[in-house]
Amino acid sequence: MGTEALTRLAEEHVDHRFKGLPPDAYGLTVAELAAQRRNLFHDGGRDGGGFTTPVLALSAERLAHNLALMETYTARHGLAFAPHGKTSMAPQLFHRQLEHGAWGITLALPHQVRVARAFGIRRVFLANELVDASALRWLAAELAADPEFRFIAYVDSVRGVELMDAALAGAARPVDVVIELGAGEAARTGVRTEAEAGEVAAAVAAVPTLRLVGVAGYEGEVPKADPERVRSYLRRLVALAAGLDGAGRFGEADEIVVSAGGSAWFDAVADVFAGIPALSRPVLKLLRSGAYVSHDDGHYHRLTPFGRVPEEGALEPAFRLWAQVVSRPTPEQAFANAGKRDAAYDLDLPTAQVVRRDGEERPAAGITVTGLSDQHTWLRTGPEADVEVGDWIGFGLSHPCTSFDKWQLIPVAEADGTVVDYIRTFF
Repeated sequence: MGTEALTRLAEEHVDHRFKGLPPDAYGLTVAELAAQRRNLFHDGGRDGGGFTTPVLALSAERLAHNLALMETYTARHGLAFAPHGKTSMAPQLFHRQLEHGAWGITLALPHQVRVARAFGIRRVFLANELVDASALRWLAAELAADPEFRFIAYVDSVRGVELMDAALAGAARPVDVVIELGAGEAARTGVRTEAEAGEVAAAVAAVPTLRLVGVAGYEGEVPKADPERVRSYLRRLVALAAGLDGAGRFGEADEIVVSAGGSAWFDAVADVFAGIPALSRPVLKLLRSGAYVSHDDGHYHRLTPFGRVPEEGALEPAFRLWAQVVSRPTPEQAFANAGKRDAAYDLDLPTAQVVRRDGEERPAAGITVTGLSDQHTWLRTGPEADVEVGDWIGFGLSHPCTSFDKWQLIPVAEADGTVVDYIRTFF
């Protein structure tokens, strides 16, 4: 199923739906356009590029590097890996992550699970509660139709268990669930106390439609997170797993799942999970970091655990947004033709990195992004800024999750600008 669906992506025709692609490519299939190996920066012609601005590109080399690095890291630390697919919502990248050793794909919403299933993903970890009756009935049908489909979801309340059980009545297979432990009183979802976790575990044990297989949480929600607070929470998560195991709450499970891990503290997850004690059955230590696949030039560049453990390697920012200077009204100001519809801005503004003119690329000295309108980037230009109308500016972005979601078809370009692939997203 997955291979055929990916093939159909390559057979999709290029048209007005896809921003930044060459207008003269309209009518070609994605595979035909990729085979032409156009250059992102050449201005067209029989074998040129013709890409229009703004256009978001992924670095082929850096994407490959990041995929390989996390494969090595998780293997070194004895972790199973289910990278969070909501970052990219790109089935092509899901399959590349699986090829690099991922156990499965993490997702957050039923729609995202449907996308993954349409592209043949056999193991899904839903890092969220699921109480929607329609979605649960669809899930039950998927599980019944495919014995190899493995699905795990969060649960954090007795009421949630009741709603799930009602929707799943008569299901052929029970749905695997893990109890989510909240990361603190001011955190997001999850039980707040071990006593509540015990109540939820008892509720799961009392219904035939669910099977308790472990515990999970998200350390990125720890209030005022620092290394000790994060490790304290993760130790609490491990202790909860051991306590539930001692109480015999995993009686139906083949293995016990203990899962955590965003993109800011996976080093702490690796450290604490290395100390998980022997339990009554094998433990699946499941890491869920997702932003690594593209990394970024802002938020995760600052927070990446590889900054704390440089001997483990380093992720590389793979995104670059190219926009064109369309106005230079004063010596202190310029405007480029990308805005909030094109660039992530929820955590940091884009950063001007390079300027291209007449085939030459140079650092974007003296150029600062001061704001974004819907379709414009506001640039402050200092005395050293060499920029004029028509120049292309390459911007670094912060926060992959809100970069991917603005682009349906993203060119993958080699260092010299040769476009070798196109990544389709489904948000």
